[in-house]
Amino acid sequence: MKKVLKIVLALIVAIPAWAQDDELPQAQDPKVRDKINAARIAYITDQLGLTPEEAEKFWPIYREFSQNRAQIKQQYRDMKKNPDPNKTQEQNDQALVDLQFQVKQKELDLEKDYSGRLLKVISAQKLRTLPEAEKRFRQMILEQIQRRQAQQNRQQNLQDKSQQQLRKRNN
Repeated sequence: MKKVLKIVLALIVAIPAWAQDDELPQAQDPKVRDKINAARIAYITDQLGLTPEEAEKFWPIYREFSQNRAQIKQQYRDMKKNPDPNKTQEQNDQALVDLQFQVKQKELDLEKDYSGRLLKVISAQKLRTLPEAEKRFRQMILEQIQRRQAQQNRQQNLQDKSQQQLRKRNN
């Protein structure tokens, strides 16, 4: 548990760099991304109660699953950002609806495949706990980002007020 806390604290230190830009984590500094991934691994390992032997087998499979899932989702984001210029808005919207269903089906098929592989490594109870642990970790990160942004906004407001007061004095 102490290791998890240390990693989470390291994550907290890394969050300002992430919170300053409104970019996706994939576009971030590799050091920050690595710290977040390390914290994620520690958090999920702790939440699932993985033994070292289970973790050694679990994480390569899970990383592969995550990469494949991200590629599937990227397909939808790409089409959403770059509609076909040869189609009408209605045709592009219909294509997005169709693609959305295809993406959901591909994600489900992927989940079924990897669930079978993961069940050979961890118990069904641990596998059932995985989505909730992922959700809690994402929520923890989002809350940390929001706290950092609020803190930065407060600091910026204080600086702005100080500069306004200084200008008033100089005028």
